Amino acid sequence: MTAEDLCALHKRMRSEIGRVVAGQHAVIEDLLVALFAGGHVLLEGVPGLGKTILVRTLAQVLDLDFARIQFTPDLMPADITGTSLIVSGSDGSKRFEFQPGPVFTNILLADEINRATPKTQSALLEAMQERQVTVGRQHHPLREPFLVMATQNPLEMEGTYPLPEAQLDRFFFKISVGYPSADELHAILDRTTGAETLTVSRVAPGQDVLAARHLIRSVQVARAVQDYAVAIVLATHPGQPCAPALTRSTVRYGASPRGLQAMILAAKTIALLDSRLHVAREDIARVAPAALRHRIVIGYEGEADGITPDKIVREAISAADRMEA
Repeated sequence: MTAEDLCALHKRMRSEIGRVVAGQHAVIEDLLVALFAGGHVLLEGVPGLGKTILVRTLAQVLDLDFARIQFTPDLMPADITGTSLIVSGSDGSKRFEFQPGPVFTNILLADEINRATPKTQSALLEAMQERQVTVGRQHHPLREPFLVMATQNPLEMEGTYPLPEAQLDRFFFKISVGYPSADELHAILDRTTGAETLTVSRVAPGQDVLAARHLIRSVQVARAVQDYAVAIVLATHPGQPCAPALTRSTVRYGASPRGLQAMILAAKTIALLDSRLHVAREDIARVAPAALRHRIVIGYEGEADGITPDKIVREAISAADRMEA
């Protein structure tokens, strides 16, 4: 695959998704960036904004297997990963046989992931990081590509549980889904209340997704651009001398090295989709909010003052810009 092939594939996918999903252009763009870079995505927004239909439409555009799990408080870890059952052979003997769960797919939609208990949420930890599931003493590898696309309601809503920090860190991007505009609401009505049923075509074979990952990793990043990305991450750590005053006074934990990796891979993807073979500082700043917002833990005083991770990221970008000036 070449950069031109990736751009053409991106254009076809964006066009097909846009036939079903009205507006949300920035959300779709970030979702495709994470897909090509090979990272899991967490979509957060209030119910009814089309998060589930967006992920389902993306899966329909891809020529890959798709599974959906509706997370509920009574969902058990084995309902996700699978379990070993005792089966009888033709000779009357009995043996354990593993029955795979829905996680054994290519695209997994974890719908309303924060409605399940932390114990059940943690069932995805190994699958998301190591692309395998361990049941008993047996390791079962997952198929490639494997991506978790999770939706989440805001934590203050009734019946939700916070995701463990270790699981949040395994998401490549956290994308905030906002309310549609007036024109987009009219488009939604036209597409969903008429007699016509909207369908999409499969335009992205699985091999193309894997080829895109390989191509993206081959993009070079200058040391000065890496320094800029490192400066942004360090500026989210309250103990660092370069951290802004707001970070030192309100943040408990800053972004992890996974956040830095996500920024670099996402910036490489942005550069290729812009027909460039090099990463610019603007690419790093563009992807920093989605890559870091879920990896920053605000302290109690900061939460009481209304400080958000996005504000901390903006402060970190400003601090990195001042260091480069």
